[in-house]
Amino acid sequence: MPSRWSENAALEAEAAWGEGGAARDLAHLVYATRLLGADPRLVLHGGGNSSVKTAAADLTGERIEALRIKGSGWDMARIEPAGLPAVRLAPLRRLRTLDTLGDREMVSFQRGNLLDSNAPDPSVETLLHAFLPHRYVFHTHADAVLALTDQPDGAALCAEAFGGRAGVVPYVMPGFALAKACAAAHDADPSVEGLILLKHGVFSFGDSAREAYERMIALVSLAEGRLARARPPRPAAAPRGVPPLPASEIAPILRGLLCGSERAPGRMVAAFRAGPAVMDYLGLPDLRRVAFAGPATPDHVIRTRPRPLIVESGGGAAAFRDRARRALNAHVAEYDAWFARNDARPGGPRAPLDPCPRVVLVPGVGLFAFGRSAPAAVVCADVAETTARVAATAEAVGRFESISEADIFDVEYWPLEQAKLGKASARRLDGHVVAVTGGGSGLGRAAAEAFAKEGAAVAVLDRDEAAAAEAAEAAGGLAFACDVTDSASVRAAFADLARSFGGLDVLVSNAGAAWQGRIGDVAESVLHESFALNFYGHQRAAQAALAVMRAQGVGGVLLFNASKQAVNPGRDFGPYGLPKAALLALMRQYALDHGAEGIRANAVNADRIRSGLLTEAMIAARAAARGVSADEYMAGNLLGREVTAEDAARAFVDLALAEKTTGAVVTVDGGNVAAALR
Repeated sequence: MPSRWSENAALEAEAAWGEGGAARDLAHLVYATRLLGADPRLVLHGGGNSSVKTAAADLTGERIEALRIKGSGWDMARIEPAGLPAVRLAPLRRLRTLDTLGDREMVSFQRGNLLDSNAPDPSVETLLHAFLPHRYVFHTHADAVLALTDQPDGAALCAEAFGGRAGVVPYVMPGFALAKACAAAHDADPSVEGLILLKHGVFSFGDSAREAYERMIALVSLAEGRLARARPPRPAAAPRGVPPLPASEIAPILRGLLCGSERAPGRMVAAFRAGPAVMDYLGLPDLRRVAFAGPATPDHVIRTRPRPLIVESGGGAAAFRDRARRALNAHVAEYDAWFARNDARPGGPRAPLDPCPRVVLVPGVGLFAFGRSAPAAVVCADVAETTARVAATAEAVGRFESISEADIFDVEYWPLEQAKLGKASARRLDGHVVAVTGGGSGLGRAAAEAFAKEGAAVAVLDRDEAAAAEAAEAAGGLAFACDVTDSASVRAAFADLARSFGGLDVLVSNAGAAWQGRIGDVAESVLHESFALNFYGHQRAAQAALAVMRAQGVGGVLLFNASKQAVNPGRDFGPYGLPKAALLALMRQYALDHGAEGIRANAVNADRIRSGLLTEAMIAARAAARGVSADEYMAGNLLGREVTAEDAARAFVDLALAEKTTGAVVTVDGGNVAAALR
């Protein structure tokens, strides 16, 4: 592993965060922490920590020795000075004289010695950093180190790989006891450049940020060198039996079973991985033993839970669903027994977490990770993929072995570890997946952003790929190229979004365009074009969405942008209004035919919304024809107020949340009696 330290970048960090003295110490800590956090082979999503012992001023201006250390849960890759709270160092060091110290007392003491009471909680490993004498201390969960330590003979492998350059510490749960064990290991040989924590990770230290960083890189490189000398990995098992279903068909089945479980935490979003490392892992002959061994490092268990669910591939959808259901029921029963067994130990009783898996392994297909949001699913997938890579590498060295069942339980139910997940306020559409056709601009883009604000994972579908990408970025979602007039394009887009998010809960069928012409004079080709987009485009999207929702088996919502033209035709707008009228009937037919499956269908009738349909030129022409200004034309309704894309977008959200409403049309036009349904 090469060092990426740059003196020029370190100087830039000083310019950004402070030059000279304590400010320089902090600037170098931020820079080095980001370097470590940017490499997923070293640390993932809030894991690891870093510190510097430096000077700081209290409220009276007195200069004291302080420990600047990563705040609990902060991401090393994006750390800011605010994420490195200052703690008085001398009181922390005095704690080493104690024989025992409970977690609650430790956290309280650390917070009580913060120089700023509003600062984030210091890392749970603050005392470990404080007890070591070096100025800079870094901690990672390097893949290569874990592959060596996660072994029955991990201590011997580490002694061979690192020689006298690093001390080796047996597994101890993070906290006061681990801090004392590490300090004792360092005292036994003060010349070491780092400490290897079995089944946990690696610490490095030095008198400068660069020295501590490069010692980390050197230790990881030694581990990589030892792994390179290991026997070659086992060949992947040859696939057997019937070819598996594609991931796009498997994902909705799995998501539906998980979300439909009575004990699920709510709807969840999926992330899919099938890279070489994952497929090598899934091809291990004894995958079940390896996968059930536990996490690569204790920090990962809160993301992936103790065990994945394994479902064998092959056969049709019905056969796979049946296998997955039986496997899930067995998993839940096993988790309940596991909880009861471990909760009976001292420290109970505890409130059980939900028993649903967060990782599903399907040999021959890939890894599906689940979370209450798309970002949470990605974090889970990243961690699960790292576990796969570490475990497969460990198997090449010997035999992958994690911490004990009791230790896994203790970490999963450790309040200090659960606190890393945060307590974000629940939003109404957390865990839901929403697809918006024509989502690259106008009302579609507004709808994508409105659903995202409610917590939904958003798929933006548009034939304009650049516009879709821009809208998806604004909504924190994903973009998919989709031309709703092309059946193959629609099928491919919905397969991609099902594979990417795990399924679909809400479709906003919005893509459309306005053709004009007097109906008695308009060419038949114009009508064909308009119907292809404004009617059949909606039908194609709805059919594709319905197939995904049926595979999930937990209902869904089809929402259509019908337009006031469906009930109040405009002169010379027949080519646009006729397919919109048919669309309104289509919505009602879906409500009628598929309500028994839990599929609701509703529509929004909007009018006079600035968009790609109602352009500024069209607004000016219509206003001139009526002898009014453009603003007067846009506010030409009973309320005298212009209706915006955001107004219509909120109506789509409201319909998605109206759990007992189907076959309904919500009019969003500021009041137009001629367009009122009757």
